[in-house]
Amino acid sequence: MQARIRVIVAKPGLDGHDRGAKVVARALRDAGMEVIYTGLHQTPEQIVETAIQEDADAIGLSVLSGAHMTLFRRVLELLAERDAADIKVFGGGIIPEDDIAELKSLGVAAVFTPGATMASIVEWVRANVATPVA
Repeated sequence: MQARIRVIVAKPGLDGHDRGAKVVARALRDAGMEVIYTGLHQTPEQIVETAIQEDADAIGLSVLSGAHMTLFRRVLELLAERDAADIKVFGGGIIPEDDIAELKSLGVAAVFTPGATMASIVEWVRANVATPVA
């Protein structure tokens, strides 16, 4: 029997706009995944700790502040330090097209920019995040 995919949806940093993150969280939940939304103003340390405690399969980060390079990098570093690099990191927000290739080279599995459909995000998670065996 397959367990449900567990996803942490997080808003790292100081930006205070979380509508997009909440919409993504709801779409993933409605698609049958377990979703933990961490709320606003989370540090990378808090996000990684939550992912480990919740035995998450993936972390979705929403960044609108322009600090995406620093925040994504730190989350990936912390996951590696905690032997949790198997947790897939994906994200979205206001991320310049020129930065996407560098984020992916750091280990970000996917980046969704404004205009991405909820269906495309759900399908990407289903196709790319390993479903644990219960």
